[in-house]
Amino acid sequence: MIYVTTLFVLVKSSSVKFVLGFMNMNYFELFEIPVQFRPDPVVVKKKFYELSRKYHPDFYSRAGGEKQAEVLETSSMVNKAYKTFLDEDATMRYILKLHGLLEEEEKYELDKAYLMEVLELNELLMEADADDKASLQDIRRKTEAISNELYDDIKPILEHYQEGVTSEKELLQVKDYYFKKKYLQRILDKLG
Repeated sequence: MIYVTTLFVLVKSSSVKFVLGFMNMNYFELFEIPVQFRPDPVVVKKKFYELSRKYHPDFYSRAGGEKQAEVLETSSMVNKAYKTFLDEDATMRYILKLHGLLEEEEKYELDKAYLMEVLELNELLMEADADDKASLQDIRRKTEAISNELYDDIKPILEHYQEGVTSEKELLQVKDYYFKKKYLQRILDKLG
């Protein structure tokens, strides 16, 4: 009962409106950087440390419960944003979600020719002897060649992305790459 009462009080407070506003802010807005597939790691790290200091919960231990909740939520968002920006795939996934082009646990349908190519690689991997380094290296080389070819096709989109300029069609190409790359990454992970 106290929890419900406290929650009611927090929702009515102005500082929680601030937190809710922060929660509606995307990671790029929080870090004050443009939406991009490859945020500058130096800028991201600098901003992360700045925001981490500003919103570190230990600095607000004497503040009221509302302010502590606000800071804790903001600190959590800062950490999630930083983790996302450090991972190119996570950043790609995040931008696609921002545009409503990717859903959680989405069952994306890849073209059959690509799936056959990946199936062949998987079969080669299953049939390969674990001690046959030459065969495993050949599978790795083929997998990396496909990955590099896929990347070359979308590299201009990733490098020259501009919010509001890059078309939905181009973002859908990034989405296709994102899912295809996941298949190839599974093979590379199995190869160790």
